[in-house]
Amino acid sequence: MATDQIGVGILGASPDRGWAARAHIPALASSPRFLLTAVATSRQESAEEARTRFGATHAFTDPYALASHPDVDLVTVTVKVPAHVELVTAALESGKHVYCEWPLATTATESATLATRASALGIHTAVGLQSRFSPAVRRARTMIAEGGLGTVRSATVYSSRAKGATRDVPAWTAYTYDRHSGAGLVEVLGGHALDLVQHLLGPVRHLSARTAVLTRDHRIAETGEPITVTAPDHLSATAELDNGAIVSVHLHDGEASIPRTRIEISGTEGNLALVSKRETDPWAAQLQIGELELHHARPDTPQWTRVPLRADQASTLPVEAANVARLYDQLATDLRDGSHTVPGFRTAHALHRLIEPV
Repeated sequence: MATDQIGVGILGASPDRGWAARAHIPALASSPRFLLTAVATSRQESAEEARTRFGATHAFTDPYALASHPDVDLVTVTVKVPAHVELVTAALESGKHVYCEWPLATTATESATLATRASALGIHTAVGLQSRFSPAVRRARTMIAEGGLGTVRSATVYSSRAKGATRDVPAWTAYTYDRHSGAGLVEVLGGHALDLVQHLLGPVRHLSARTAVLTRDHRIAETGEPITVTAPDHLSATAELDNGAIVSVHLHDGEASIPRTRIEISGTEGNLALVSKRETDPWAAQLQIGELELHHARPDTPQWTRVPLRADQASTLPVEAANVARLYDQLATDLRDGSHTVPGFRTAHALHRLIEPV
């Protein structure tokens, strides 16, 4: 391309709704390092509408045509999880770098195939585990690494979602209630939570878990059609880390009150807590999406004290886009320097292997 900007093509850029419009489009628009060059949807009419609305140059219904276009350097995949393998493969075979939303695939075997192929082709990959780039998470990781908590002994992760809090749910969410979709509570919120645990505290060497389906009578709001619910809406897990620390995890859907997240980390010399703000937007309570606050407590000051975060890490973007924009920014640095610091397909495969037995 004639520009130094990284040309991005988005697969799944619905103009009406979806994660691309909520997160990726604003994130890219805010960055001088990227240029949205192409969008693709399943219908020509919506593809053209997306091109106009989002300011892209090209519109496609054929993902292979988008991936092979010379104006596209990076393909971003934001479609339903069962379609990830085919579309990521199309991008890889076109020699393009790939940013795929999490979960990468529906099985660990599929993710291994994608990771191996990307490595063989020498292609940069990124997977949407954007909670790592939250300013509060970055600060917490630095404090832990510098010994601010002493030796970490345990942690507790609690996170709830409003998804499924009512009997009637939007049609576009119906597929997530099928455990074969790869997009249920365990895969999405569970994957993000366990990735964050390992990012902050180190590898999990043993994981035991129980799941439950406690709400089975959902219907599609638009049609009244009943949904056969097989994906768990509750997860309770205990993880043992490589350093011997114990982590308890409780995640659930159907929160009737305000959804929230609280992660407490206990060490020999103090505690940290990552806490979601009490937002009216239920999306913002999810640990990978919302703005987290960081609190600290020590033996000499046992009350929780808010830890100030760097002002230059604040964002004016919509809450869904802020961490995604930070991931994109680091990916741009990787592409420029040849480094591999963002979570890629190898990281995704290891995470799939960890959660698949659950």
